[in-house]
Amino acid sequence: MTKLLLVEDDKSIVANLTEFLATEGYTVKNASGQTEALKLLAEEQFSLVLLDISLAEGNGFAVCKAIKTDSNIPVIFLTASGDEYSTVTGFELGADDYIAKPFRPRELVTRIKNILRLTGGAGTEIRLGDVVVDTVRGTATKDGKDLYLSALEYRLLLVFLNNRGRILSRTQLLEAIWDIAGEFVNDNTLTVYIKRLREKIEDDPQNPEMIRTVRGLGYKVDA
Repeated sequence: MTKLLLVEDDKSIVANLTEFLATEGYTVKNASGQTEALKLLAEEQFSLVLLDISLAEGNGFAVCKAIKTDSNIPVIFLTASGDEYSTVTGFELGADDYIAKPFRPRELVTRIKNILRLTGGAGTEIRLGDVVVDTVRGTATKDGKDLYLSALEYRLLLVFLNNRGRILSRTQLLEAIWDIAGEFVNDNTLTVYIKRLREKIEDDPQNPEMIRTVRGLGYKVDA
């Protein structure tokens, strides 16, 4: 089962959400404050963190910063409705999505599934030739050596890996990166990121064998 960490100090939200998510096949652990959340993150592996910004002890921004400093575990912020400042700040700290309170549990499940799909799922190793992606630690290596991918390069690679065998148009790639990165990416920027990613993962970037160009249609990673 996919394990989630819910960082929330409202006991009624914790009880209701934990029960609902269990019916959807998720295991949920709860932390009411910053210290407890960081302790659990250090001791256990989680596929995704649901993170309230306002906590009884500490705050969600500090927890998100700590998560993204040490790993690439996906984070969905739970924010007060219409709080634009919190949303922007959350994305700047590396949050993958946000949902405003009050929200429908079904909508939250949809967000969780989308983020897990885009970030590599429930924390397994994904292999592409001699490239290995560890979605818990947020690392990518080739022949055992760290590739030092930027956040967007890493996420772009995961989009390809999660769509093996499918041709992805440039529009689809732009939409995927926009959704997960929360920042502006244009067509020229996409070209640069694909070039950089190939330079890091391909044996011969001029003749790529992992990320192939399908002329006139887009790009493809073989299944």
